[in-house]
Amino acid sequence: MVKQPRSAQTRQAVVRAAAEAFADHGYAGASLPVISSRAGVSAGALYFHFTSKDELAKEVEEAAVARVAALADRCRATGRSPLRLLATTMCRLVPAAASDPVVRAGFQLGRDASRKNGARLGEWWHTWVRELITEAHREGELAPDVRPEVATAAVVAATAGFMELATRHVDWADPRRLEEFWSFLLPRIAATP
Repeated sequence: MVKQPRSAQTRQAVVRAAAEAFADHGYAGASLPVISSRAGVSAGALYFHFTSKDELAKEVEEAAVARVAALADRCRATGRSPLRLLATTMCRLVPAAASDPVVRAGFQLGRDASRKNGARLGEWWHTWVRELITEAHREGELAPDVRPEVATAAVVAATAGFMELATRHVDWADPRRLEEFWSFLLPRIAATP
């Protein structure tokens, strides 16, 4: 019975160490020996939980999707309109990606050219943004001259840009800066009341 909690802790430590390594060095640059060392576990302990780097990357991606989906659910619980919900979620997502290596690695793995089957979190975010923009359009919240696919592309690209900039300068993840961005964007894409 004592082994199970320790096993779960070891697995979590390996996932976090892998996320840090993937976020810092990319998929190709993150080696299993570096990950096991970073996690403070033996190579055998790492291989007990994960048979390959790809399996470990998939686990990191799944954990990242779960964290971002939970963040989006918490934002949705605020009961805001689709565009306000989108703004709130992005304003929370960018700082989360800057501070949480699992979320950061989830996005990093998806755009890493050395990994053939990534992009899960990026696809999830793109789909979620598109669904909210479509909902805003259906509800008449989107300005009549704004095409949903263009608004979706703008938000997805802005999110990626803020995340990339935040990896170099922490002030890009400042919620006030993100709120300023939305203060600029919302009047352009939202229908006038």
